[in-house]
Amino acid sequence: MTLEDLVRLRRARDRMDRDYAEPLDVPALARGALMSPGHFSRSFRAAYGETPYSYLMTRRIERAKALLRRGDLSVTEVCFAVGCTSLGSFSSRFTELVGESPSAYRARPHEEGAAIPACVAKIHTRPVRNGEAKGAPPPVA
Repeated sequence: MTLEDLVRLRRARDRMDRDYAEPLDVPALARGALMSPGHFSRSFRAAYGETPYSYLMTRRIERAKALLRRGDLSVTEVCFAVGCTSLGSFSSRFTELVGESPSAYRARPHEEGAAIPACVAKIHTRPVRNGEAKGAPPPVA
């Protein structure tokens, strides 16, 4: 992988971070990185340890957790606000990454994190995949 490829992958990752609520897909991200979809997916996984889809969904679930903690939006509204188009897929992925359904997450109290600065809270509330050790330090970006 060349330095130029890494720069393009970083731009694609930055785009996912910024535009997570937009309809993003691998072919569109690959075009932006001037790569074929297959090469883009393989290169992204090699560089960041997860597929582009997985990275994007983690960003979306991370944002969904913040919106659900606020409590002023329904689960369906949160689903669409973070760029998901299927409530069922959103709920399944949320449950897989967070360990509880979006409804259960929204219903429980979240005051314990209210005084924590957002930059610190983001680290501790980042969704993790099942099988990863709880309490392990988050991956470095």
